[in-house]
Amino acid sequence: MQEHKGLVLFSHGREGKPNGTKIQVLSKVAQSHGYATLAIDYTQCADAVVRLQLLRQHLVDKDPKEVVLVGSSMGGYLSVALANEYAFKGLFLLCPALYMPKAEYQVQAYLPKAQPIAIVHGWEDTTVPVAHSISFAQAHLAQLHLVKDGHRLADSQDFLVHNFNGFLRELDNNVAM
Repeated sequence: MQEHKGLVLFSHGREGKPNGTKIQVLSKVAQSHGYATLAIDYTQCADAVVRLQLLRQHLVDKDPKEVVLVGSSMGGYLSVALANEYAFKGLFLLCPALYMPKAEYQVQAYLPKAQPIAIVHGWEDTTVPVAHSISFAQAHLAQLHLVKDGHRLADSQDFLVHNFNGFLRELDNNVAM
């Protein structure tokens, strides 16, 4: 049985699915680096509050320092909100729904304990303003990659693979030091 370097936990967006294209592709990247992977199914969750509770439940028996959170859109919000509480191994965020209206996104102050943090956001995103990721990245010294794409990052799959590979390689090198 292969020893894993940790767990990459995926949180999809509001209308996403746990077996969506981005998660499938990035799961293969994580597994190639020796990580176990888990994609949470939020499709039956009414809102971000319920989703955050479900994510928290999946972490009950896990060491946060061994968990990399990958979140897309609302899943990015969930990842950052929970990183206020736990020092995760890292955050990889795709068009994260940060600084969105408070009605559903109750956490508005972000003080993530996780490092490193990387963000990929599409310049043409009409769902979550790219300015939100720019503000967050600047405030938290996160890696920020802006691409000519929309919210779903449908035209940026190769870019995501390349950057996630680099992100995991950086994590591996930091552990080795």
